[in-house]
Amino acid sequence: MRLRLDDAEARLTLTCPWRTSRKSALTWALEQSSWIAAQMAKSEPGRPFAPGASIPILGEERTIEWQSSAPRAIQLDGACLRCGGPEAGLPRRIETFLKSLALEIMSKEVAEFADRAGVKARSVRVGDARSRWGSCSSDGRIRLSWRLILAPPKARRFVVAHEVAHLRHLDHGRDFKALEAELVGPGVVDARAALRRLGPRLRRVGRSGL
Repeated sequence: MRLRLDDAEARLTLTCPWRTSRKSALTWALEQSSWIAAQMAKSEPGRPFAPGASIPILGEERTIEWQSSAPRAIQLDGACLRCGGPEAGLPRRIETFLKSLALEIMSKEVAEFADRAGVKARSVRVGDARSRWGSCSSDGRIRLSWRLILAPPKARRFVVAHEVAHLRHLDHGRDFKALEAELVGPGVVDARAALRRLGPRLRRVGRSGL
């Protein structure tokens, strides 16, 4: 039997052999209370989209400033994210804004890196995969996590360059790594480490719980 705590979804998952009775599985899980408590203590707290909350955008903390009488169109103004309209729909509007910003910026970066690599992406889309920051299909379709717009530019551009390099090399061999290093420039190791360090925190933005 196995327990897994998913930080992003604030969910504890129990898996066991199919012949195991539910009672036995739950009894075993309850016996792991010390482990569960330790894992929850290490978990990143949720950072919901709410008035007055602070969230990272482009690697910098921004305060959500909301007024019901303000325009619904969200504006990134220095250290503030200015929002209006009904409070009930605020989280959805902010996420939509961030997805649009992510697609706009990363589409340009894909085109930039692709031009340098002498390749072309068939399409660029954003999503919210739980375990991957990006992917590149064999037919040249690139998909990136919109949450990269929350990360520092160096970390975000590392992922974009990584996926563009896959347009030429679908494996992670020597030629791929050489192209990746050429596109990213100095700091590949630091960018990868920053993303690994910040990942759990970025995946909790816009979510509550834990």
